[in-house]
Amino acid sequence: MKKNKTKILVTGSAGFMGSHLFDDLLEKGHDVYGVDDLSGGFMRNVSDKSRFTKLDLRDREKTAKYIGSLKPEIIFHLAADATEGRSQFTPFSAIDNNVVAYTNLLVPAIKNGLKKMILTSSMSVYGAQQTPFKEDMTPLPEDIYGISKAAMEAKTRVMSQVYGFKYVIFRPHNVYGPRQNLRDPYRNVIGIFINRLMHSKNFYIYGDGKQKRAFSYIDDVIPAMAKSAFLKSCEGEIINIGSDKAFTLNELTDTLLSEFLNGKMSDKFKPEYLPDRPQEVKYAYCSHKVAQKLLGYKAKTDLRTGLRKMIFWAKEVGPQSFVYLTSMDLDHKNLPQTWKAKLI
Repeated sequence: MKKNKTKILVTGSAGFMGSHLFDDLLEKGHDVYGVDDLSGGFMRNVSDKSRFTKLDLRDREKTAKYIGSLKPEIIFHLAADATEGRSQFTPFSAIDNNVVAYTNLLVPAIKNGLKKMILTSSMSVYGAQQTPFKEDMTPLPEDIYGISKAAMEAKTRVMSQVYGFKYVIFRPHNVYGPRQNLRDPYRNVIGIFINRLMHSKNFYIYGDGKQKRAFSYIDDVIPAMAKSAFLKSCEGEIINIGSDKAFTLNELTDTLLSEFLNGKMSDKFKPEYLPDRPQEVKYAYCSHKVAQKLLGYKAKTDLRTGLRKMIFWAKEVGPQSFVYLTSMDLDHKNLPQTWKAKLI
């Protein structure tokens, strides 16, 4: 297939969402390149290593040099420290890997002819407002991660007005599927649950399990994000992306155990309930009317089908050892028990 001449960069391209997005763009014939620091991504996710560069966006000098050489016209920014629940205890990491890294990318990109930024933000910017969250709500984040993402959104709008590049902001939520980091004990509830089960262990739920989330399968989300870069109607828009159907964690647990155990339920794998995590929003799911209008978006994969696909992939990869940080920025009594005692 003939390559389109517009040069595209995907940051976080060895990670979960970033690698799927890179592959989607490459398969459609785009001239796409990827960077990742491999802190949460894996080389096994990189389909075209000739187009990949290991790069830590916190390094301002190296980032500027890379961008000056590549001169991307469109950037999909997915690189992040996306550990929402942990961010209260690692605020430096949340700011350095999100706000600072994004600034290090954005400034040289503007200098070198950036035409459009597709920023991956987060549902966390909404905080604990009335569900379903709508794009016109004023951001009221409840955690440091959400604050960092809200700052990145505001920075994008201001810089766009000054320097004239176009942008699209996506707020995905609870995306899961193949290639997700199974080794991370701090985020990705489905990945954590599946990895624990592959170790023949039960898992833990913070609170009463009545928290509601709309779990979104990766193959539903990525094509819409890729498509947005080439539609004028999406320019300057904030777009929620994900599933319309919300489930409690208890409902997720029942479906996941049924799929993983082939319907042969066992008391051995019943979850253990622990105290709530600090600043965790109880009910968080979105309206997708904007995505439907602008992108013709519709999530097609039901939870059971998506879980079945992810379980199949995870069993091929095999059980993974969880990787904990050696220390937190703030080691406090409110640190969740599973992290403090490394129970996961």
